[in-house]
Amino acid sequence: MHADDRVVQDTDPLRPTQGRGGPAVGSWVWLPTETLQPLIDVLRTDGMRVIGPQVADGAVVYRDLAEAGDLPVGWIDEQDGGHYRLQHDPEAGFFDHVVGPHSLKNFLFPARETIGHFLREDGTWRQVEDLPEEPPLAVIGVRGCDLAGLAIQDRVFLGGEAVDPGYHRRRESLFLVAVNCRRAAATCFCHSTGCGPAASAGFDLCLTEFPGRFACEVGSERGAAVLAKLQEKVPLIACTDSERAAAAEQSERLEQAMHARQRVAGEPAPRSLNTEGIRDLLYDNLEHPRWEEVATRCLSCTNCTLVCPTCFCSSVSEVADLSGDAVQRERHWASCFTLDHARMHGTSVRSSTASRYRQWLTHKLAGWIDQFGTSGCTGCGRCITWCPVGIDITEEVAAIRATSPHDEGA
Repeated sequence: MHADDRVVQDTDPLRPTQGRGGPAVGSWVWLPTETLQPLIDVLRTDGMRVIGPQVADGAVVYRDLAEAGDLPVGWIDEQDGGHYRLQHDPEAGFFDHVVGPHSLKNFLFPARETIGHFLREDGTWRQVEDLPEEPPLAVIGVRGCDLAGLAIQDRVFLGGEAVDPGYHRRRESLFLVAVNCRRAAATCFCHSTGCGPAASAGFDLCLTEFPGRFACEVGSERGAAVLAKLQEKVPLIACTDSERAAAAEQSERLEQAMHARQRVAGEPAPRSLNTEGIRDLLYDNLEHPRWEEVATRCLSCTNCTLVCPTCFCSSVSEVADLSGDAVQRERHWASCFTLDHARMHGTSVRSSTASRYRQWLTHKLAGWIDQFGTSGCTGCGRCITWCPVGIDITEEVAAIRATSPHDEGA
């Protein structure tokens, strides 16, 4: 069903962890599955709000997590264009699902947030600095594609002259427990964007799952500090070099299968996106007939932008109370698929579905490179899975490339 889960041999139960104070950054230790609960407890004791994947409403979504038993052990997801189904599999581990509709964006850049309160007193308006304090976040189960998405959103919200204060506050205290994927869905193409399937950077701790235990890589000083506290509750066993190599090999086998477009874990072959020269390809084909063709299927429902881990469009509204003397300023997600998104001087400059889909795709894969020095796509495949009509970003790019007069022979 999934990657080779052979038990790694030669583990010495008496082998100590590195250093007197616990594991060091860059070291690896074994965490038996029963230590997930103590890990959650340590994070919660440190005052963090712990978020983790759970089964709810027919999908694996991120929710507040207090019990390790609520993790989706024994569940896998079947995904394809416009298709998502959960299946129970007694052989599946804690994290053998792929990605659901939620990403880190849902918590760092929430769908709706209050960004200001204003009161009118004696005919004068003043801003009230009473926004609620938020506990630091710890997220368990983050995948490589979403770590890449986080790095992209960091450039959007933190990389310019205007730093977003809410995002900065949440990002600064964020603790991430990543997980290396053992499966790939048919909609996954992170291998072709360089964003997975392994989590390579940006985490505090990273778990590679084996039967009954996890190989845990320490990615930061904060991660080392958490494991030092965990070590006070349960003994930690250092991984040998051969065990570390076996953990890395698990991700490498999955990536090789994805590059070869092989059936992974008995499922349809994962997709792939040819990114060579993609910026110029799209800019050179703004009048390509494929835009009108995809528009006949697109519903402009905005699902793709809602589930995308990097889309950042938003709008601001002000909501007054009944007296009219108190106003709450709210920011909420917006989408380039709506008519109002491009409304200027009373009319929308992108009145057709074709123009709105073209805006989304060319910004994501071309304009983003000019603005932020990177593509806006991580290859997570959410936009394919959650599109009601199964529009496939990899298929649309391939169709333009195959019939582009500027890309002959590519």
